[in-house]
Amino acid sequence: MKKFTLRFLRENKGVTAIEYGLIAGLIVVIIAASVTNIGTGLRTVFTNVVTAITPAAPAA
Repeated sequence: MKKFTLRFLRENKGVTAIEYGLIAGLIVVIIAASVTNIGTGLRTVFTNVVTAITPAAPAA
């Protein structure tokens, strides 16, 4: 049992996998926040363009 415990404490592959998982999760959160922010900005731009174009259309 002592041999198993010492080997378990020396083994660090699991720790590295957890670190990579945390980094990947953080990257996903950053990308999601960026895409949401860009989408909101684009919606504002296109709304402003439509608002500016609509009065310029000739009345039927």
